[in-house]
Amino acid sequence: MTGWLPVAPCTPAGCARHTGAVRAPLPAALLLLSGCALVLLGVACVPLVRLLGAGPRRRLTRRWARAVPQAFGVRVRVRLHAPDRTPDGGELVVANHISWLDIPLVASVLPGRTVAKREIRCWPLLGPLAARGGTLFIDRDRLRALPAAVREIATALRSGSRVVVFPEGSTWCGRGGGT
Repeated sequence: MTGWLPVAPCTPAGCARHTGAVRAPLPAALLLLSGCALVLLGVACVPLVRLLGAGPRRRLTRRWARAVPQAFGVRVRVRLHAPDRTPDGGELVVANHISWLDIPLVASVLPGRTVAKREIRCWPLLGPLAARGGTLFIDRDRLRALPAAVREIATALRSGSRVVVFPEGSTWCGRGGGT
């Protein structure tokens, strides 16, 4: 482990409290089941989606990424203020990392190649989905691996890819963010 590795100060006592209505167990279970089914469907369809051209693949990815939070019962409202022109080459999207929903929410508006810690590649279901989706994995435990990661990200940007980075590298609870 290195000194630059982010650490979230979240504990059960320090996290934000839920203030809204609580769902009954059966509807909550159905939402969880529908969300998980949609994620599994995404994993199963990735090999077929990779055969599509860039435009259709981007549109399908956006639709799926919009559907994931909704399947888990999250209402999404997007107000996007796009620049007058699309930049030539790649785009670097930088966002705070508040929850696991950040990734599908950003992908629903600005699909791209996400930068993630290498451990995610080994996660069941989500690891293969992330790898097949073009995720750029970095080794946060080895500072010596950083130059290679920067080169890989720069290459993706030069090739015209949109790269999504959550620089805090960890989710944060409550209103305070990473430093």
